[in-house]
Amino acid sequence: MRTGYTRKIFHFLIFGTVVLLQWLWGTPSVLVFGAMCSLVVFYAVFRGPGDLLYEALAREADAPRRSWFVILPWLTTLVGGLLSNVLFSNLAIAGYLVTGMGDAIGEPVGVRFGRHPYKAWSLTAVRATRSLEGSLAVFLFSALALVISVLIFPVLGEVSHWFLRVVAIALIAALLEAFTPHGWDNATMQLIPTALVYWWMT
Repeated sequence: MRTGYTRKIFHFLIFGTVVLLQWLWGTPSVLVFGAMCSLVVFYAVFRGPGDLLYEALAREADAPRRSWFVILPWLTTLVGGLLSNVLFSNLAIAGYLVTGMGDAIGEPVGVRFGRHPYKAWSLTAVRATRSLEGSLAVFLFSALALVISVLIFPVLGEVSHWFLRVVAIALIAALLEAFTPHGWDNATMQLIPTALVYWWMT
């Protein structure tokens, strides 16, 4: 199985678990889970190439900085999650869902169906690409994630034209995924959609 699939399965499972933990037991449970995941990620990086988990997380296309692009998403996930919790409390769940669903689907769709690639911004010499098909998938699944957020927090559905607001936030999320520097979108896709939900839907 390609790394583009395996790393996003891991990504989806992490964020899906965090949604449940935050909803049921709040931020402390998320912090404990995050610490446990950190140990697993660091162990995989320590083992390096050839380790099963490392090969599932580290893209071949990110060579020669494969380990850096395992550590960087871990760090940006941590920063995005902590800031979302500090600033917006349980509404951080909206950002978890957008990142866990929207961001997770873009790469597998791009790998499988991408026919219209474009260059993504990278702060290193590693070349990064996206595809229009992947970005469309990010938009659609971000919108679905936000609808689920409305189901979890019914008050979000009480604002006028709430679905149009969902569509607008999902579009912004897709643009964030497209234009955030390679490896940094786990922060921007948590924090900015959560902030927009707070400002536009509460």
